[in-house]
Amino acid sequence: MNHNDRLKQGEKGAYLSISAYLLLSLSKIIIAQIGNSEALKADGLNNITDVMASIAVLIGLKISRKPPDQDHHYGHSRAESIASLVAAFIMITVGLDVIWNTMTKLAQGESATPDMITAYTALISAAIMFGVYRYNIYLSRKIESSSLHAQAQDNLSDTLVSLGAFTGILGAQFGLKWLDPLAGVVVGVIICKTAIDVFRDAAHTLTDGFDEEELHEIKKSISRVPGVSSTNDIKARKHGNQILMEVTIEVNPNLNVEESHKITEKVEEHLERHYGVTHAHIHIEPHSEKK
Repeated sequence: MNHNDRLKQGEKGAYLSISAYLLLSLSKIIIAQIGNSEALKADGLNNITDVMASIAVLIGLKISRKPPDQDHHYGHSRAESIASLVAAFIMITVGLDVIWNTMTKLAQGESATPDMITAYTALISAAIMFGVYRYNIYLSRKIESSSLHAQAQDNLSDTLVSLGAFTGILGAQFGLKWLDPLAGVVVGVIICKTAIDVFRDAAHTLTDGFDEEELHEIKKSISRVPGVSSTNDIKARKHGNQILMEVTIEVNPNLNVEESHKITEKVEEHLERHYGVTHAHIHIEPHSEKK
């Protein structure tokens, strides 16, 4: 599966999220208004922002499919990470707003017993979003998409949010009226926590961060490629769902240019087959026993 095919598959996950969020957000807000549930209302508002975040992810995936041009010699794959940042900012804004509004109502003692239909709505919503999460996390790992992985994490947080809303509404049925708005506060905290995690991952990628243990393992594996005497240096960074790598290897100094070049091709094939590295720059140096 080539790069564009993977991105096209990723768009399916974004479309699925948008469809689910549109349906659930409208249902929750209407039923919350009828059934007097602050927790379900917060959950519904959260889903509205999820629609916007999903659209940002979809736009990022579409931009990533654009081929390299004069201004973007490595392509446009980093649009995925930028989309993840946009999603994080939207999520944390809504999370803080939900926390503020529900805490204000708690402080003012504004609470009412919500109707049980709101609890059933929250529970059904949790089941739907967990199914969306399972599909998107599977797809994000299959196509190695950072923005779709961020979307999947948001789907999971929404599952927990709906379960929290269900718990709060259920507790209010037993006389604990403050539990419904309190569940709204918990909803806001979960939204903010998810946003921070998504932001951290996207920022790490955009600043050319790469997992040190994974890089060390790749370096050791390159040294086992036939013809490679040792691996002197290795650098890597992520460009959307692509890995760009620079490697310095040592080879037998008695080899000619053609023989040395064949070793670099073996290293490139090894990196693509085992680690999905699509762009690797291999630098050759003569091996010295004195080192």
